[in-house]
Amino acid sequence: QVQLVESGGGLVQAGASLRLSCTASGRTFSRNTLGWFRQAPGKEREFVAGISSSGGNTPYAASVKGRFTISRDNAKNTVSLQMNSLKPEDTAVYYCAATSVYTTLVRLTPNGYDYWGQGTQVTVSS
Repeated sequence: QVQLVESGGGLVQAGASLRLSCTASGRTFSRNTLGWFRQAPGKEREFVAGISSSGGNTPYAASVKGRFTISRDNAKNTVSLQMNSLKPEDTAVYYCAATSVYTTLVRLTPNGYDYWGQGTQVTVSS
């Protein structure tokens, strides 16, 4: 059974940093695209960052570019999201996601991913 489990969320003040991690089990994702999405109350799930299997392609949402960094460790089957200079508008449930097949593309929409974690809450106070 494939599972993605996020950790690292919490309540922080504006300007602080958090590091989210996502550990996969049940299969290896070393040849799959991984991504982070977020969903705020009343809003649709939106793309935050993605990373190709090689790590060479890492697109970001414009709202987080320069503040967030995605990385992966294929040996540990993990993907992380370092979030710096957090803003109240970053408040959301953050989800990690993975494709089920090998691809070099990094999809920017939720329907491009097949596996999802349960989410971790990030709350940024002003």
